Amino acid sequence: MTAPPTHPVDVLLILVRGDQVLLALRQGTGYADGEWNLPSGKLEVGEDAISAVIREAAEEIGIHLDQDEPRLVTTVHHQNWTGLGRIGLVFAVDHAPARHGHPTNAEPHKCAKLEWFPADTLPTNTYPYTAASIQAYRTGEHLMVSGWRETPPP
Repeated sequence: MTAPPTHPVDVLLILVRGDQVLLALRQGTGYADGEWNLPSGKLEVGEDAISAVIREAAEEIGIHLDQDEPRLVTTVHHQNWTGLGRIGLVFAVDHAPARHGHPTNAEPHKCAKLEWFPADTLPTNTYPYTAASIQAYRTGEHLMVSGWRETPPP
């Protein structure tokens, strides 16, 4: 008998500026380094999803979001290359610099740089979870299943 799944719950932020989205280039983490990723992270014990995405936005890109700003745009059920499944709650916010501040690399030990990209032309080295999240956002899919294989790797 196999154990029941224990999928971490992630929050991912699509910060929108016109037709562009903000991505962070991972470095120094030992996982997906050199790939572009949305500002994101796992829910902490006792934390609700809105508070988590607001916390992650402040921790990773130094912006301030109000409780009523993040809007849930999709959910992504992703399986990474190691076979681990994750549930991603994807939120979008239209960037308003006067209200939110300007994004800065608040975690240089985990991030090489931040950059805006057209949402329909992501870099080829965009992390698949991020690419699936942005695709689902752009197409209006409420649930995206990403990366699942018939059999997980050994």
